[in-house]
Amino acid sequence: MEEPKKVVAELVENYRFKITFPDSAGTILYMDEPPPLGQANGPNAAKVLAAAVANCLSASLVFCLRKSRIDVKGIKTEAEPIIERNEQGYWRVKTINVFLYPQIGEDVEKEKVRRCINIFENYCVVTGAVRSGIKVNVNVRGDLAEKL
Repeated sequence: MEEPKKVVAELVENYRFKITFPDSAGTILYMDEPPPLGQANGPNAAKVLAAAVANCLSASLVFCLRKSRIDVKGIKTEAEPIIERNEQGYWRVKTINVFLYPQIGEDVEKEKVRRCINIFENYCVVTGAVRSGIKVNVNVRGDLAEKL
C-alpha cells in the first residue's frame, strides 16, 4: 500500500481552517467549528472523522461486492458522530453510527452477499484504527439487506 501523503491545515480566521491535500490535484476543504466558537462555515473535525469512516466503509463494501461479481449500482452512506464528555469532562467522539445503503443488481447469490457483509469492515483501514478508541456501529440497509 502506498504511504499516504500529508494533509495541511492552515488557519484562515477565527476557527476556520483551510485543509489542503498536496497530492490530490488541488483539493481544498474548509473546516470550521460550530457556534459559539466558529460560524459552522464547513464541517468540524468530528464530522470529517465520521466522513472518513463512511468513505472507507463504503469503498470496502463496494470492493468486496465487485470482487464477488455483484453488480453495484450505487451506495449512499450516512455517518453520525456522537459526542459526549469523557471521565475527565472533555468532549470526545464516543460513537460513530454508520448506515450503508448499497444498491445492487437483482440476480445475486445470497452466500456472496452474506460473505461480504461479514468481512468488508475488516478491510477498512480508517475504521480499524478508529475502533481502538471509538465505538463504530455499522448497519447495512437497503437493497443489500433485502437480498438476505
